[in-house]
Order: sequence, then C-alpha cells, then structure tokens
Amino acid sequence: MQRTPQPSPDSIARALERVLLSVQKPARYVGGEFNSVVKDWNAVDFRVAMAFPDIYDLGMSNLGLMILYGLVNDQPDMFADRVYSPWTDMEAVMRREGIPLYGLESKRAVTDFDLLAITLPYEQLYTNALNLLDLAGMPVRAAERDERFPLVLAGGHACYNPEPMADFIDAFAIGEGEEVLLEICRTLRDLCGCSREEQLRALAGIDGVYVPRFYDVSYHPDGTVAAVTPNREGVPPVVRKRIVPVLPKPFTRFLVPHVDTIHNRAPLEIMRGCTRGCRFCHAGMVTRPVRDRPLEEVVTAAEEIVRQTGFDELGLLSLSSSDYAHVGELVSAISERLGKRNLGVSLPSLRIESVSVDLMDALQDNRRSGFTFAPEAATEKMRDIINKSVTDEQLLAVAREVFSRGWVTIKLYFMIGHPSETLADVGAIIDLAAAVLAEGRRIHGRKAKVNVGVSTFVPKPHTPFQWVPLDTLEQIRAKQDLLQRGMRGAGLHLRWNRPEETLLEAFLSRGDRRLGAVIQRAWELGTKFDGWQEHYDHGAWVRAFEETGLEIGFYTHRPRALDEVFPWDHIDIAVKKSFLAEDYQMSLRGETRQDCREHCFACGVLPKFAPLRMATPADVWQCPPVVPRSQRKRPATDVIPLSTL
Repeated sequence: MQRTPQPSPDSIARALERVLLSVQKPARYVGGEFNSVVKDWNAVDFRVAMAFPDIYDLGMSNLGLMILYGLVNDQPDMFADRVYSPWTDMEAVMRREGIPLYGLESKRAVTDFDLLAITLPYEQLYTNALNLLDLAGMPVRAAERDERFPLVLAGGHACYNPEPMADFIDAFAIGEGEEVLLEICRTLRDLCGCSREEQLRALAGIDGVYVPRFYDVSYHPDGTVAAVTPNREGVPPVVRKRIVPVLPKPFTRFLVPHVDTIHNRAPLEIMRGCTRGCRFCHAGMVTRPVRDRPLEEVVTAAEEIVRQTGFDELGLLSLSSSDYAHVGELVSAISERLGKRNLGVSLPSLRIESVSVDLMDALQDNRRSGFTFAPEAATEKMRDIINKSVTDEQLLAVAREVFSRGWVTIKLYFMIGHPSETLADVGAIIDLAAAVLAEGRRIHGRKAKVNVGVSTFVPKPHTPFQWVPLDTLEQIRAKQDLLQRGMRGAGLHLRWNRPEETLLEAFLSRGDRRLGAVIQRAWELGTKFDGWQEHYDHGAWVRAFEETGLEIGFYTHRPRALDEVFPWDHIDIAVKKSFLAEDYQMSLRGETRQDCREHCFACGVLPKFAPLRMATPADVWQCPPVVPRSQRKRPATDVIPLSTL
C-alpha cells in the first residue's frame, strides 16, 4: 500500500490564497485565532490532528475539544492542531483543487500527523467522520490502513456504543479523555516505526481503550447479539470507561473565533456528573460519579477567561447547575469580582424550583427576555415514569415567580414517545402550556409568551430505558399532529423535530457492528451533515439498509428482553446493568428514586473505582451530600444583574 503524496504546507497555503474568496466564510479555514498554538513541526516528537466532524462554527464551541487541545499542547514534545469539516462549498473546492484536509495552524495535511483524534459527541456525525477520512486521502475502513497512515482514535459520548463505527476507527477512548489521551499519545510516540498491530496491542493495554478489531461478534439466528469476545490473548473482555478522579483546573485559554459560533461564549464546567437519575438521560448515567469543582477554582478560572479571551459572555456548565453545592455563593462571587466588566453569565440546566429563579434573577439583565425549563413530560404520571418528579403546582408556582420578576417569555421543553405514554399524556402538554401562559397573562397581559419545544424520546444505550422500543413514525406523527392542532392560540409557539431524524438517531445509537456497512453505503450515496435539516436524506438511509439486507425496525422498534445481550454490553460505564434493569422495572410500576446523593442505591460506580481512591483525597469518591434546599445559600438580595453594570 502506497500512501498518496500530499502537498506541502506552503503549497496548501498558496492554494488557499487562490480559492478562499470563492467560498462562504473563508475565515473558517485560515486558523491563527487569538490563543491558538503554533509549534515548530520538527521540534516536537508527536503530532495530533484533533478533528471535530462538523463545521468550524459548531466545533469551536465544543468544550471537550478545547480542553484536549490545551492538554496536548501543554506537553513540550507534542503538538495538537485543529481540523473541522469544511462546508459543502469548501469541500467542492478542495476536491477540485486537490487540497487535502489540513490542520489550521500548521497547514499540514492530516496524513502528516501521527494521530487523528476525532470527537464524536453525537451519532449524526458518523457520516461526516467518514467524509473527513476521505478528504484526508485515507481509506475509510480501518482494516485498509496501516502504520503509514495516522492511527485514528475516536472519543466522546457517541462512543459509549462504539460498534456502529467499529469498521472505521482504529481505537476508541471510552469515558473522560483528560488522562487517557496523553497516555495514548505517549504510547504511540514510543512505538514510532512499529507496525499497526503492535501499536494497537499496546493501546489495548491502556484502561479505557477499546480496539474493535481485537473483538469478534457472534449473533443468534434471530439477529440479536450472542457475544462479543476478544480474539487476542491479554485483551480484556470488558472495557471500563476512564474517569478523572479529581477534575483538573478548568481550561481558560479559549481560542477567540474569527466568525460567530453557535455558542459565542466561553464555557466553564462547574461540576461533572448528575445523580438525579432521569431514566431517559444518557449523559446522567455515563458521567457518574458527581464531582464538584471548588468554588474558588471556578471563580479564579472565570477571571482568567475574561482576562485571556475578552469574551463578554460566560456559560457555567453542568448537567444540573442548581445542584452545584456552592451555586449561590458562586453567583455572588462572580458578580462581585467581574460585575464591572459588563459580563453576561448563563446557568443552563436549572431545575424547576424557586432557587433557580433566584439564581437567574441575579444573573439576567433587565430585559427579562426568556426563562427556560424542561419538564420533559406534562403529567405527573409520566414524570414519575421517567423519574423527573415535579408536581404541576410546583411548576406553575415557579412560572408565577418567573413572570412576577419581569420575564415575559417562558420556554418549556418536552419529549414525546416516553414508555407507556398515551395521546392523553401528549395532549396534557397543550393544557400545561396554556396554564403557564395564563399565569403570564395575569401579570403581563398579551405580552406574555410560552415557547414550547417538543423532541422525540430515543431509548439510549446504558440507560434504564435501553430495553424499550422507539415510537413508530406513525405514532410520532400522530402525536405531533395533536400538538400542532391544539397549540395555535396567541402567545403559544410550538417547535418540533422531523420524525425521520429521530429514526436516524435511534438506529445509529442502538446499532451493532453490522451497521457499519449501512453507514458506509449511506455515505457513498451522498449522506453527510445528517444533523442539518437541509442536508438530511432519509431516502439514502432507507436504500442503504435495503442494499445491506438489514431492517431499520430491528434496531428501532423492537422491545428488548431483559436478558438480551446488547451490542454495547462489553463497554462498562461502571453503572451495573442489573441496576439499570431494576430501575426500568420500577418505571413500569410508576415508582421513582430519590436523588442518589440523599440515598445510595448501589448503582456500582463507587466500588468499581475503589482502587483509584488510594491516590486521591478520601472524599472524592463519596457522592457529595445534597444540601437541603432550605439550607442552601442563595444569591444575596442586593446582587446587581451583571450585564447592567
């Protein structure tokens, strides 16, 4: 196998000068942003191309990619460059002009790097990942690449079920990447010149690294998975996710983008993990245990971000921001230290409770434009099934508080298609939205508005609902039609997603290794940017299934037996499958679990990581206790909204 010769950095730079003015937003493709890192190519021992398989505007907002970019570049003997998917106009130019996929900082072709690390946060990026490989001049199938090509690594939330992409990726990093990525880089650096087999054998010995070619999959006659078994000696039968026991100091040297991005703000993670136990939530299960950052560390990081980037908006991120132990003190401290800088601060993922209103009251400006809650279901019965127990009265009471403090718009997010859901449960979304609007009308009259977003539930791997089927397209359309007919009054605005896009997410997230052939065929038929409505081609996916002899319904609409072997069972997220099964059975009875920081239900995450406790503070692996709401320190009443200073 001969590697295709690639243009030099100088020739790539000259070609870009010729063509960039012919494409939309040429600034996406030039690099050189403030805080970007440039190193002497020949002065480092190992080089990583860090790829986000979507456009610059989305990839520049990805916190995970920025953290890993910073970690690698902090190593004096390593260099990390960035790669994003070109938009369709730029791709056409690159293919026409013979410009390979390249690193923004170095202008080096991707094939010049030692490692291509692809971030896969969601499944709709799978065909884009294949397109990246092809644009780089690399075979898309891992079996056709040897040590003459960069080793292809993938990580991110969509890799907790790696099987659909197993044909294309050399190795997966399962779990949190801050430590394992550097181990992978050092291992490959020390194996420079070795065969791909030797490189992969060494990687398979690293905790949290999954090498698909070292495992065989067998199937029952009915098409379900019989077993996933190692085919090399010394390869672990189960790959356990990596977790960072103590979160490193927050990344603060954010690159300042050349163009507006999807989230034009600096993200700051204040805690990791969630213990609420929402049964539909993949992130809440796979990111356990909860780890809070120290208050002073967060505030100091916020000051550094403002000083080093000039961003005027800061997002304090977590899966449940109001569960952060020091959230009230944090809001007050940031207001006190940074208020004079006219900094906007947001706290996404707030719970439906009064403390959330207090927090936003301290952070939001006087325009009071919109306040967002996610009840997820509109009846108390359904909220018990999904383990997100909130009463209607509690929700309406919080809505009254929101409207009374000056907000004129409330945004409500729901899901349809939950297990055991009826059309009456769906119709209750209309009634609840109208009730919330009525609370606003009493205060603001016709200025009050309620925006309702409705997505469709997808049963995700490693959750208590992994055993349930997806609603059929007919069921989804019937529920959406009901909502569209009932939510037409003034002041109510409804948004929903296309059922076919839900189907795509479902079969990609729940697929086995055979789905690789479908993904490749769909890409050959022209699919890419599947997360973009104007580009999603459902017909191409249907044809790909037909040509490969597989059925969509097998992956989407089939209920699973409790003892079925899932394609992802050899990936250990540290939450026991028996715990998930028990929680699923509780949902069938309408039973709920309280927050597991108030009572431990032995999900399995702490004992499996007990060996790591020897090297970390004793309290790191104790799920932090929940501070009762009545005892939490709320923001001082005289805190001035930041953006008014």
